[in-house]
Amino acid sequence: MARYILSLSLGIDTGGTFTDAVLFDPDRGVVAAAKRLTTKHDLALGIGAAIDAVLEQHPAEIAFVGLSTTLATNAVVEGQGNPACLILIGYPEAALDRAGLREALGGDPVVTVAGGHRPSGEEQAPLDLDAVRAAVLRHAPAVTAFAVAGYFAVRNPAHEQAVRDLVDDLTGKPVTCGHELTSGLDAPRRALTALLNARLIPLTASLIRAVRGRLDARGIAAPLMVVKGDGSLIADRFALARPVETVLSGPAASVVGARWLTGREDCFVSDIGGTTTDIAILKDGRPLLNREGAQVGGWRTMVEAVEIRTFGLGGDSEVRIEAGLGLAVGPRRSVPLSLLVHQHPEMLAALRRQAERTEGLSLDGRFALRLRALDTDTLSPPERRIWQALADGPQPLETVLTSHLLDRPLERLVARGLVILSGFTPTDAAHVLGLHSGWSREAALLGAVLWARRPAEPGWTPPADAEAFARSVLERLTADSALALVEAALARDGVAEPAREARGLLPRRAVAGDAPAPALLRPALALGLPLVGIGASAGTYYPEIARRLGTESVVPEHAGVTNAIGAVASGVLQTVTITITAPEEGRFRVHAPGGIRTFGSLAEAAAHAEAEARGRAESLAREAGGQEVAVTVTRADRVVSMAGGLDLFVESTVTATAAGRPRIG
Repeated sequence: MARYILSLSLGIDTGGTFTDAVLFDPDRGVVAAAKRLTTKHDLALGIGAAIDAVLEQHPAEIAFVGLSTTLATNAVVEGQGNPACLILIGYPEAALDRAGLREALGGDPVVTVAGGHRPSGEEQAPLDLDAVRAAVLRHAPAVTAFAVAGYFAVRNPAHEQAVRDLVDDLTGKPVTCGHELTSGLDAPRRALTALLNARLIPLTASLIRAVRGRLDARGIAAPLMVVKGDGSLIADRFALARPVETVLSGPAASVVGARWLTGREDCFVSDIGGTTTDIAILKDGRPLLNREGAQVGGWRTMVEAVEIRTFGLGGDSEVRIEAGLGLAVGPRRSVPLSLLVHQHPEMLAALRRQAERTEGLSLDGRFALRLRALDTDTLSPPERRIWQALADGPQPLETVLTSHLLDRPLERLVARGLVILSGFTPTDAAHVLGLHSGWSREAALLGAVLWARRPAEPGWTPPADAEAFARSVLERLTADSALALVEAALARDGVAEPAREARGLLPRRAVAGDAPAPALLRPALALGLPLVGIGASAGTYYPEIARRLGTESVVPEHAGVTNAIGAVASGVLQTVTITITAPEEGRFRVHAPGGIRTFGSLAEAAAHAEAEARGRAESLAREAGGQEVAVTVTRADRVVSMAGGLDLFVESTVTATAAGRPRIG
């Protein structure tokens, strides 16, 4: 039996490619660190391997476990998630065309029923519970969770609560209410946030079960907490109910960890992972927050989080040809060929066979494999045919897609996170060029050979050989990463359309290294802050990216496990906001989570709102796993000055912030 020599914190980060673990002491820093492959078909395997690796290096008693993850972020970016039914109460039909809500729904069911409230908190129509009952019974067999969004529910949550209770009684499936996630008034975005939360519940539950199971197997009974998107911590049971709050968990943890590792007060923090690049800014030692809501994968949520711009750009990004523009990487993740063959050596023979053919095929160098187990009753016949073809492990796409009619069924399986494709990635390019050596270089080289012999397409000319192709892939990743940083800087500077402006200021050739002679114009920009690069491959890319953008490059020791460090270097923070309105002269209405109350004076209403906000924030902080909780309350009044020196009260916002340290031991 191992002899425990010290009580430490265990930080775990589960990403799209790697699961990291660190043993951390606030005084000594990182005591041990390890990286193991994330095993998406069974998350517990990769998590257990990472935990075992650090405990073998340094046996210790664990007093606290912190978890960060990019799984929720990646699922949103890649358009994945379990099917959910969205119930809209009193929403106008046009609401579906705002905030990208209709697009986000995809094929998931949406039901609109009568009900909802006015801005004053009074009913605009009675709630039609019969319609809700019929819709729930109709859609429950095909979905894993429900999302409920009522019109002006943040001013009166009664209808959302009634629907939540009915869904729970009828199905027992998870239900997400919009008012529980945000107090913001943007109805379509609130519905979008509730929908994303509902879709993420099974994914988050699977992750937390995997972590807790591995901890239990090792006799570790320490509290388990999860990093939120704002960098603070919540208890595991809290995260199960509000998984959307863990969107940007991994990036937020990386910012906290980068601050701890570098001591930098003001800098860009760019975290390159397997699937995404996440860019944030540290100012005066604290991450900047996005009060308007985190934007992930094109969706603007209402989750307050670290201000991070997430790009589908990473070491495992799919390499493809973009029509008319040429070589592109991302946003979809692909299993690197080098990793595929490392895990499934039998696939090397297929790559060799394809490379030996006299003519290349469009599906050369591409494979498919299952990600997890599934009850095939939920699949269509074409989807089931593909699923069965992958029963014995990965297969070349040329043997899976025996008909063009199977293209769309395969895409649906990929979108649902059931199947993943494998092909050439920047990670493979790094193997070809000798920058990485952990997996199969031969597989990467064969993949590059297959790409190099593809016919020319508009915007792209095949390179001279495999190494030239690999260099072009890494160049594309480097240039696009620089472009992403310029976009993030412009967004922070308040530019309305930062992506368009970035492309205008910094066209592709402006970041493509040294301009080829005889270029007479060589535009250049400089970032206004140092660039801290983190992630397993940061040392490969970020010194060059920083050089091109005219700034200092900082790649700290332990850059590859920064997220896991951030998972145990933070605290608990919960915020509650309550609004006071004036429905008529001399009456002041408090819109609290527990319901509405009307008072005869602003002083009485404010006192009630402050007490409600304080109590709710402290309760949430303790529920989230905090101890030694301290609460601060602020109030902001909106008053309009009228003609004649009169002041007109519009509304008041009362905000309570509860902060505490995580419960340890």
